[in-house]
Amino acid sequence: MRPKRRAELMDTTTLAAAHQAAQQIDFSLLALFARASFIVKLVMIGLTVASVWSWAIIIQKFITYRAARVEAAIFDRAFWSGEPLDELFEKIGPQPGGASEKIFASGMTEWRRSHRQDGGLIMGAQARIDRSMDVAIQKETEDLTRGLPFLATVGSTAPFIGLFGTVWGIKVAFEQIAISQNTSLAVVAPGIAEALVATALGLLAAIPAVIFYNKLSTDSDRIIGGYDAFADEFATILSRQLDA
Repeated sequence: MRPKRRAELMDTTTLAAAHQAAQQIDFSLLALFARASFIVKLVMIGLTVASVWSWAIIIQKFITYRAARVEAAIFDRAFWSGEPLDELFEKIGPQPGGASEKIFASGMTEWRRSHRQDGGLIMGAQARIDRSMDVAIQKETEDLTRGLPFLATVGSTAPFIGLFGTVWGIKVAFEQIAISQNTSLAVVAPGIAEALVATALGLLAAIPAVIFYNKLSTDSDRIIGGYDAFADEFATILSRQLDA
């Protein structure tokens, strides 16, 4: 047999053996995680936790925003129903539950405190009422936006964290190739696959975080804008009473 033909047969046999060995390797996610280096495992665990936490925030915010919109609509109907504001305030009580009710109650409470015993108004009542409602809106804004900075952080950093895990995993894979002095598919494929899982997890965490951060930020701005509009309308009504 010619030397060239013999070399071709040896290369074919080597490739077939490497392919068969690669097929025998488990490439499931759990197996890839188990074979990964310690640093890559930390990256995978961190990205998985960040993804789960992000989805928990997303679901919680959808529930919270829906409840806030329903509460605001119900209170808006009650406020503009023609019922006297004092009666509406007494109906709500000293501990209102909804955000719109809290803003209204803060304004009405300051309105009543601004009256002297003789029925006159203390100077600067309008400014105190506005400031009181602004404080109430600020508290509701903090509640609505809590958790959104985490989504923004995950969306901006997760791809880079995943890329770091991939780079580290490839480094380890090349070190193993150098030690074994074997560049066959059975040696190269597992290390590269383990490294690429880190990038995949980074994208899996970042993409939903970015999408829903933009969505939830827009929703919260609309809700907060509704609170600001109500506070302005309520302040206008009280201003007419002050001028009268």
